[in-house]
Formats: sequence, C-alpha cells, structure tokens
Amino acid sequence: MSTFKAPKGTYDLIPPDSAKYLAVREAIAAPLRGSGYGYIETPGFENVELFARGVGESTDIVTKEMYAFETKGGDRLALRPEGTASVLRAALEANLHKAGNLPVKLWYSGSYYRYERPQKGRYRHFSQVGAEAIGAEDPALDAELIILADQAYRSLGLQDFRILLNSLGDKECRPVYRAALQDFLRGLDLDEDTLRRAEINPLRVLDDKRESVQKQLTGAPLLRDYLCDACKAYHEEVRELITAAGVAFEDDPKLVRGLDYYTRTTFEFVHDGLGSQSAVGGGGRYDGLSEMIGGPALPSVGWALGVDRTVLALEAEGVELELPATTSVFAVPLGEEARRVLFAKVTELRKNGVAADFSYGNKGLKAAMKAANRSGARYALVLGERDLAEGVVQLKDMESGEQTAVGVNEIVAELESRLG
Repeated sequence: MSTFKAPKGTYDLIPPDSAKYLAVREAIAAPLRGSGYGYIETPGFENVELFARGVGESTDIVTKEMYAFETKGGDRLALRPEGTASVLRAALEANLHKAGNLPVKLWYSGSYYRYERPQKGRYRHFSQVGAEAIGAEDPALDAELIILADQAYRSLGLQDFRILLNSLGDKECRPVYRAALQDFLRGLDLDEDTLRRAEINPLRVLDDKRESVQKQLTGAPLLRDYLCDACKAYHEEVRELITAAGVAFEDDPKLVRGLDYYTRTTFEFVHDGLGSQSAVGGGGRYDGLSEMIGGPALPSVGWALGVDRTVLALEAEGVELELPATTSVFAVPLGEEARRVLFAKVTELRKNGVAADFSYGNKGLKAAMKAANRSGARYALVLGERDLAEGVVQLKDMESGEQTAVGVNEIVAELESRLG
C-alpha cells in the first residue's frame, strides 16, 4: 500500500473505467470537429484577476472556491475553475479575432478545479469538454451549440436528459429587471451574505439552492417580463431554430447559471437520475466578457459539458458504451527464438493498425495464456520450438477455443483478414 492517496475530492482514472471517460470526451468533441471548431489548450492556471473580472467577484467560485496562490515572484495565480475566460483570453492574446473570419470557433478539453464539499458528482478536480464561438451575435450560433451538445449526448445513447432554456436580457433591459428584483429581495428574510449578494448581483440569489431561500422566491419578478423587444426577438429565433432541428427543450424563466458574464441566451442540460447534482452541462451567451477582461467588444456564446457527470448519467440509465478492444491479439512465445520472431510480428501488427500485446517476463505457457485471457484479446498467437521448425504459428480463437496452424509469414495478413 502506498503512503500517499489522491487528495480529498479528487479521483484517479484507471483502466478499464478510464476508457469510458475517453469515449465520452471523443463523443462530445466529434460534432464540434465536424462543425468548424478548432482545438485549443490553455494553461491549468491563470492570473486571479482574469476570473475575478470575468466570472464575477460576487460568485461562490471567486469568493470561496478558487484555488488561488502566490508565486515566488509575487504573481497572484489561480487554478482554472472554468474554461471560458481562459479560452477568450488566449484568443485575444493571439489576435484570433483579427484574422478576418468571425466567429472564431474553438473547442477544448481539460481539468478544472474548485474547492467544494466533495460529494458524488461534485469533485474538487473535474473534467469538461467545452466549445466557444467568439465574435458574432447571431441566434443561429446559440442554436448551433445547443444542437451540437444534444447530438453528442444522443450519440452516446443518453435519453433522459432535459434542456432548460432562458434569456437573461442585455445591458438595455436587465438593469430595469435588476432594480425590480432587488426591491423584491430586500423584503425577504435573508441572511447577511445573501443580502450582500443581492446588492452586487441579485440574479445570483435566484440560483441559491437552499430550500429556505427558494421558498421565499415564490412570486419573484421574472426576467422574461422585462425583456426589451430586441432580446425577445433574439430569444424567439433561438427557440424556433432549435425546434426546427427537432431538439426538445423546456422554457425555464428562473434559470440563471452561476457566472456573472452571461447575457441573453442561457441554457442547462440536466439529468434527473443524478439527484441534487443534476446539471451535466450548460452555457450561454456572454457578449460583454471580452470588454470585462480588457478586450474589444466581441459578442460570444459557448458551453461546457461535464465528463464526470455525463459518465454518471450513462450509468444512471444503464447505458453500456461500445468500447474498442484494447487488445485484439496477444502473442505467447515459448523460448528465446520464438520471442524474437513473435516480437517482430507484434511490431508489424501494430504498424498495420492491429492492437497487439506480448507476453513479457518469460512466462510459462499456463501463466502466459492466463495473461492472454485477462487482456481481452480475440486471438492468441502461440509459438514454440516445434512450430518454429515447421515455419508456423498456432492461432487460437479465444472465444471458440479453435486453434489452427498458420504460416509465420502469413500470420499478419491472416489476422488483418479476420479482424476486418
């Protein structure tokens, strides 16, 4: 037993379960790659101010959950708690918005960090795949991203998720709603921290998960009743485009999301089989974020889908992913000359795209065949001294148990034929 364990609230991905996570990441990324999104990768830590300005100083993420630290040189950094601010920072720094082809469409995959009370579906280290479309204000972009996320989940076999949709208005109509909501909240019996939050960003109070707060929010003014004509028309077009694509959604006038930068379209993917941690992903439009972090006006929209939560959702539905075999062929040499010959054949198989493994450590036949069984290989190659003298190798079908002798020089072609 090792002296060390994974830190509290984190996890290790190890075979065979890690294959599920890889498959989920690939399934989420596939529709993006086919829709003009290019891959971006940003550092695991950024300047603290990037998140304070972008995510919002009043959010729990910034006030309570960020892993912030000071470097030996005196820089204040934080492990990234989310992906959007980092991706937008990188796009601005590289001047991607000046290349003359807007929107800039990017996707990413990585680990994120928040100091929270660990529970199932909520970890201090978690994995997301995200997408951002930067530099264009177009309802079709909002609809595209929602449709692509739906497509990704459907391709995995998920059925029991719901899409919640709302509009948060813009700088024209939201201030009027903000004032009305603040007036309402001031009349409630709220604790000091919540009242302070109501003065800084009252929409965040709507996102409070405590039952004592939610009970008091009955009758709170709804943003949809305060939307200006431009925001109403924009939101209606998003709804129409999603509907025309055959994607079902639910209007949720109380949907806020936990980050300050959202404007207009906001959405969430929820799965009722996950209990209290029901959100598997979400996103929305963030037209003012670029200016918040010192860039030009760049209306943008994006989402992030949780890999961990998606795996839990698949398990809740009993969905078994069809995962490719890690090993198709397992080679068992008996003797030094057989080791040399079979190792060369394994190398050749791998070069030809066949997943192949080898019995290392000079195991005997019994132990080597046990290893072949554990590998999940469809075929085993067994080569002994008599086989060498005859120029053949024994090809064993691990499912049927059938064994045939195949010429050493024909074995690669034979396996390629059998495995398709």
